[in-house]
Amino acid sequence: MTESDLAVVKLTPGRWGDPAQVVEVPAAALEALKHLGVRRPPAPVSPVPRAGAGDDTIALLEKVLGAEYVKTDLETRWAHTRGYSTPDLLRHRAGDTTDMPAAVVYPGSHDDVQALLAACSEQRIAVVPFAGGTSVVGGLAPQDTQFVAVDLSRLDRLVAVDEVSRTATIEAGVRGTAAEALLAEHGYTLGHFPQSYEGASIGGYAATRSSGQSSAGYGRFDQMVVGLTLATPRGTIELGHAPMSAAGPDLRQLVLGSEGALGIITSVVLRIRPRPTERSFEGWRFESFDQGLAAIRRLAQDGPLPTVLRLSDEAETAINLADPDVLGGGSGGVLAIVGFEGPRTAVRRAEVAEVLTAAGGEPVGEGPGETWRQGRYRAPYLRDPLLDEGALVETLETAGFWSALPALKARVTEALVSSLSGQGTPPIVLCHVSHVYETGASLYFTVVSAQTDEPVTQWRKAKAAAGQAIAAAGGTITHHHAVGTDHREAYVAEVGPLAIEALQAVKQVLDPNGILNPGILLPPRLNATR
Repeated sequence: MTESDLAVVKLTPGRWGDPAQVVEVPAAALEALKHLGVRRPPAPVSPVPRAGAGDDTIALLEKVLGAEYVKTDLETRWAHTRGYSTPDLLRHRAGDTTDMPAAVVYPGSHDDVQALLAACSEQRIAVVPFAGGTSVVGGLAPQDTQFVAVDLSRLDRLVAVDEVSRTATIEAGVRGTAAEALLAEHGYTLGHFPQSYEGASIGGYAATRSSGQSSAGYGRFDQMVVGLTLATPRGTIELGHAPMSAAGPDLRQLVLGSEGALGIITSVVLRIRPRPTERSFEGWRFESFDQGLAAIRRLAQDGPLPTVLRLSDEAETAINLADPDVLGGGSGGVLAIVGFEGPRTAVRRAEVAEVLTAAGGEPVGEGPGETWRQGRYRAPYLRDPLLDEGALVETLETAGFWSALPALKARVTEALVSSLSGQGTPPIVLCHVSHVYETGASLYFTVVSAQTDEPVTQWRKAKAAAGQAIAAAGGTITHHHAVGTDHREAYVAEVGPLAIEALQAVKQVLDPNGILNPGILLPPRLNATR
């Protein structure tokens, strides 16, 4: 099965993915949870009804879009409340409706979005774009304001395919799975497969600078974007009239990663590639994480680069590898996954094998690689049953230069262990590298601990400690999860007040009444509450 074969999944509020895919916690994992002191939490409760939009607001929205495309019922609003971070899921289980939108609207075109923003700006009604709804950093929950969720699911077309230039124009509401299926009909792929692939959308990929698991071969999503269309309260901006240009600063880069704070991206022009006819994934063993890190750095800096390149540390290797004999009779070590897609797969495999062998790696066959490939979208499904058991399960990520990575990993791990050890047994902290560049790489951490009576506060304290460790070690607060509200203050500290002031000046021009995602990415400037 390939990515284009995966169906578009209707996400269930408060739980990840396809409800038909029931994942049970393995017996060994349940035993490990006992050692962490995990106990079952209270059962989830239903949401408490919360006042919706007023009659004047509803009348305005219906005038712009039509009554059919304006929803104020509790079920629809609840389904558009927050995203899929662990705190989001925990608050959902607690029936917390604090961040519930006052209404949900469904524009069907760029012109609809443009008209909606103009009308809402005039009346100072805050709006939050919602496509896949998979944010894990508070990107769908503006603080202290009533707002309207703008569901982009009707912007669902593959607009054009330019087979000569190898570009495709895709509307923002197209989900990742649907985009691959649409492009497959023409023989192409984006090659963008984040772990949120089953739920995330094209617009969300662009607005958050997403990075997929095949980034070594296909690049990050922002590297695929050659053009885009942005709706703002003051009008439309169309960017990308050529693949590259020296005509001033590249404003595409200003919009990419802007998280809906400057406007709503309605369509994107993307580089596409022919669908691969060859595919191969394999595992490599290294004695230690440091040895493996040096090996993948050689590939990133000197080539050749495979399509997928990731390295698990000792703890993640031990927990995730079903068969310890794969790494030599349970003798330890770390596992690297190396994947190849496209032409010359056999030649590229041989070239990469030569480099990895010289760096101390031992090939362990295609088994681990295929196991990872076939199960790579299942990990998010495991979080819900773990939460059901009373475990606190969450992830965070960062990136740094190669010279800084060892200290960055050590500091973040220490901060997480220290923060989450106060209730008894230390947490389990896993780490892997999954995105590499000539100058550095990402680090992705998974944390498992016992929930306290206040698990949201528990994680916020741990995340804050990790963020301080990231800053102290010279890393970035986020490599691909974006800023949202969770990382906003750390982002301000990372880039400095002058840079934030410059971005706020741009927002003032494009969004003079401050209605676009207020408090998300940038500190609040204006109160957009009606």
